[in-house]
Amino acid sequence: MAKLYFRYGVMGSSKTANALMVRYNYEERGQDALLVKPAIDQRDGARFVASRAGLTHPCVYFTDLMAMSREALAPYACVIVDEAQFLSREEVRYLAHLVDDFNLPVICYGLRTDFKGDLFPGSAELLASADVIEEVKTICWCGKKATCNARFDANGVVLKEGEQVVLGANDQYIGLCRKHWKEGNLGPDFRRGEPV
Repeated sequence: MAKLYFRYGVMGSSKTANALMVRYNYEERGQDALLVKPAIDQRDGARFVASRAGLTHPCVYFTDLMAMSREALAPYACVIVDEAQFLSREEVRYLAHLVDDFNLPVICYGLRTDFKGDLFPGSAELLASADVIEEVKTICWCGKKATCNARFDANGVVLKEGEQVVLGANDQYIGLCRKHWKEGNLGPDFRRGEPV
C-alpha cells in the first residue's frame, strides 16, 4: 500500500542528496521515480535538482506533475518531491490524492520550519497528513543536534525578521541547535558569509 512520506531536516542536513539517492536506488532496480520540485526553486537551474555533495538530476516542476494524467504517471514507481516546504496546503493534498487514489508512493523532502521557527504551509500540511514522518539529522557546530534554520547576513548576524522565503544556501543559512539559534551564535569558526 502506497504511503505519503515527509522527510524533514534543517539546512545542510543532506535532504536533497537523500532524495537523489532514493531516485538512483529506484533506477538501479529497473524502476522509474519521478523527481519533482516547486518552480520557485531556481537555485540549481530550471528543472534540475543538485545537492551540495555534487549529485544532480533533471526534474519536473510541481505544476508539470499536476498536469500529468493517470496514464502518464503509470510508469513511475514513486514520486520524489524536493523542497516540499514551498508547496501549498492544496498541493500537499494533491500528493495525498496520488497516494490514496493512484496507489503511488510519494516521498517529500523539505524544511519543517523557517528561519524564525515558524512552520511553512506545505510542511504544516505534511506534518498533519503524512503517513510516515522522518527526520534527516545533522549537527550544530557545537555537536548537538541541529533543529533550527538560521538565516544570517554578510556580517554573520543571525536574522529573526524578514520574508519567509529567501532562496539561499550555505552563504545565507546554517542549521543550529535551539540554544545557539536563540543566541544567534554561528560558532567560533564562522567567517563572513561562510560557515567552517
